[in-house]
Amino acid sequence: MAEIIESVLEKTGGKDRSIKWFRQKVRELGEVPPRQLIREGRITTRASMGQMNFFMYSPKYKDNKSVLPYYDRFPLILPVQPLGGVNTEGFMGLNFHYLSIPMRMRLLNIMSEYASDDKFDEGTRLRLTWNRIKRNQLVKPTIKRYLYDHVKTPFRVITADEMMVAVLLPVQRFVRATEQKVYADSRRISNQPRG
Repeated sequence: MAEIIESVLEKTGGKDRSIKWFRQKVRELGEVPPRQLIREGRITTRASMGQMNFFMYSPKYKDNKSVLPYYDRFPLILPVQPLGGVNTEGFMGLNFHYLSIPMRMRLLNIMSEYASDDKFDEGTRLRLTWNRIKRNQLVKPTIKRYLYDHVKTPFRVITADEMMVAVLLPVQRFVRATEQKVYADSRRISNQPRG
């Protein structure tokens, strides 16, 4: 069985396609089980810096609503900084799921400026650090800390050529909040207009 993301990429026929085209192809997929995404891709035991990652997560403070009012159990993360030394404790990353689709696309476009090359293939890395992006308003609602001992699955690596499809997949799994609530909060935090 072809990978979910790869099946959409194959439909491009090697041509550049619009965001609208990609959104339509993602809708045609129907319900996408998160665990299937992990099983069908390249996996690692640690977050891949410079690439996006899917994984299942159970936060340390998930039972404390005052500390963590809501969270995403299946984040789509672009790691930007290790925690606790050299990638030992966890990492800080941008969780694209906290943004509406139009906001995700704007952030992805900004992040592409940090690409290691113009190929946008499996060898491309996004050379990001927290210091480079921390002033960007769109980043504020997405920055989260993740501890390795609360990660529940291997990391599914999303290469640069898969990023467009990955940000469009409706696989976010918010606990204690609707997507609309999360997106409204993110628009407010980042001072972004609706959309």
